[in-house]
Amino acid sequence: MIDPLSTTQYSIEEVLRQRWSPISFSNQAVEPEKLRSMLEAARWAASSYNEQPWSYIVATQDNPDEFSRLLKCLAEGNQVWAKHTPVLMLSVAKLTFERNGVENRHAFHDVGAASANLAIEAAAQGLLIHQMAGFDVPKAKETYGIPEGYDPVAAIALGYLGDPQTLSEALQQRQSSPRTRKSLDQFVFTGHWNQTSSIVG
Repeated sequence: MIDPLSTTQYSIEEVLRQRWSPISFSNQAVEPEKLRSMLEAARWAASSYNEQPWSYIVATQDNPDEFSRLLKCLAEGNQVWAKHTPVLMLSVAKLTFERNGVENRHAFHDVGAASANLAIEAAAQGLLIHQMAGFDVPKAKETYGIPEGYDPVAAIALGYLGDPQTLSEALQQRQSSPRTRKSLDQFVFTGHWNQTSSIVG
């Protein structure tokens, strides 16, 4: 198994280094109290005007019908491995401000912030999540009766790390690929677009 810990340019909190997105999950059930703690972490994310535009649809393996409904919203390539995870979720954004009905252009950002909190809390609890863009948005809306003014953002697989040998060779290779990130000088600017900041340059 690969060492999932990243090699960082600068020191960061260990729990941030422990967060990664595997595709081999154990079928071990996630304790309800841990799942509640992760959702509580999402609840306390920052948001524009404290709008808290996030919702989460949750399905667990102990309710096979509900789990199957959410699984079928995923792209086929994701269903192959995600069907083994104990928990699937769908994050949803409210696209307008509650207070005045105006478009909230920060809604997806804020849902992402909530899901990042969830991911870090998961890592602190010894669990991992894998967020997916690969799902059928219209099907998810229809399946769950998501109303106008709300949009599904990402599908999420959540659980304990599993044995990568249960994956196909192609998926094993995908999971074992080195983790890479852009260097800070590629995205931290001062003074002008694409002008590397002296803080990191």
